[in-house]
Amino acid sequence: MFSSRFHWDLRPNRIARLLEEKRSSGVPVLDLTESNPTRAGFDYPAEIRRAFDDKRVFGYDPQPAGMMEAREAVAHYYAEHGTAVEPERILLTASTSEAYAYLFKLLADPGDHVLVPRPSYPLFEFLAAMESVTARSYPLVYWGGWAIQWEALEAALTDRTRAIILVNPNNPTGSYVKAEELERLIALSAEREIALISDEVFSDYALDSDMARVTTLAGTERGLAFALSGLSKVAGLPQMKLGWVVVAGSPEARGHAWERLEWIADTYLSVGTSVQYAATRLLTAGKSMQVPGLHTEEEWIVKLLDRWNVLAQPGYFFDFDSEAFLVVSLLAQPAIFQEGLGRLLKCIDESSF
Repeated sequence: MFSSRFHWDLRPNRIARLLEEKRSSGVPVLDLTESNPTRAGFDYPAEIRRAFDDKRVFGYDPQPAGMMEAREAVAHYYAEHGTAVEPERILLTASTSEAYAYLFKLLADPGDHVLVPRPSYPLFEFLAAMESVTARSYPLVYWGGWAIQWEALEAALTDRTRAIILVNPNNPTGSYVKAEELERLIALSAEREIALISDEVFSDYALDSDMARVTTLAGTERGLAFALSGLSKVAGLPQMKLGWVVVAGSPEARGHAWERLEWIADTYLSVGTSVQYAATRLLTAGKSMQVPGLHTEEEWIVKLLDRWNVLAQPGYFFDFDSEAFLVVSLLAQPAIFQEGLGRLLKCIDESSF
């Protein structure tokens, strides 16, 4: 009666069953897996609530690629991050997951393959199967830093491979694609006429700068590439349901892809009017929902000592290459160590100074 896409065992696993038992019996569980920002205790700025105070939300003017005003807001977001993207290359979706669905429809026939990184989050198998596409993995390896295992990636390629997916930065490793890796990927994909899909939802969350790091494929001018992101992670607003696809690569490839992608989007018209009109204000206000600005090590040390009477050492004493690291000794007496760390955590939790 049902589609063969649903080939998974839908019964709860042991972990889910045990968790439900504990919660049903009232046992408090410290959840270290929470990934929903709306349940993380953030104080959303009032500007986000006011972003929908616009009479235009009561009108309906469907645009397949999304309203130009919202696409211009996304283009401005990229400009602020140093990449020039024309609004005409930006297509709005209700989410990054929907963007994958559009791209799999665009690029692949039933039974074709897409390559996905391993380790990575487990959503790809489901997204691919829902489009009758097979997700095949290529490994990332760790040798002082995470990198693509090229021999395994090339071995995974077949004549039915239609796309190589990058999660940049990767979830869960936090590693970014390096510039030399991107050059090799572009050459490989262009030679084989395979698209690159770059999931960049966490791109704004780097702790330090790295000239070798690639933050977006939106400016790629060879082959065919797609850069994906959205409000869910950029502004901590998954409930607003606004994502986007930037079409990149050679002008000819972009043109062919855009024509078909817009046709797919026109079939669904899934993005709400209100969030499109609010996009400019949401992207601006959402900056405050990203990780707090880092203070210098010296500022942290001074605050700890001045307000919490705790002494630690700055990382630069020990030649750390980047900020901000605090160094403590493990030789302190247990009671002093425990109390000191407790005050340090409170200092970090307070964080505004």
